[in-house]
Amino acid sequence: MRTRLVDGMKAAMKSGEKRKLSTLRLINAAIKDRDISARSTGNERVSDEDILAILSKMIKQREESARIYEEGNRLELAAQEREEMEIIREYLPKQMNADEVRSACTQIVTEVGGEGLRDMGKCMNAIKQRYPGKLDVGQASKVVKELLG
Repeated sequence: MRTRLVDGMKAAMKSGEKRKLSTLRLINAAIKDRDISARSTGNERVSDEDILAILSKMIKQREESARIYEEGNRLELAAQEREEMEIIREYLPKQMNADEVRSACTQIVTEVGGEGLRDMGKCMNAIKQRYPGKLDVGQASKVVKELLG
């Protein structure tokens, strides 16, 4: 994952893609920050799963920023946030569609033996472990809640 990001930065530098280069630099800075935090717990570097979580968080942040910019009628800034989201998505695995998310959640609830909302945490932990970066956790949470409720 790190290699893909560095290669992407090199390609963006060579081709003069300023937005892509700045976005990839932000991603690498976030990963380095997490690496530094991980050292205090005895880990040298964060895993690819952690990097996927960082990328997902960055997309969520940009979605929120774009929404706020649109409400404030700052359409050029909203468009910039959306461009960055697309660049970040290039480095995430293919996202599951709504039907696939529902199927995965149903399978996990059955495997975990979820019987009520008190099993929500168990189910969500299993989903996060099995499908890191492949689905929207918020969407999965809604489906699991519906299945358990």
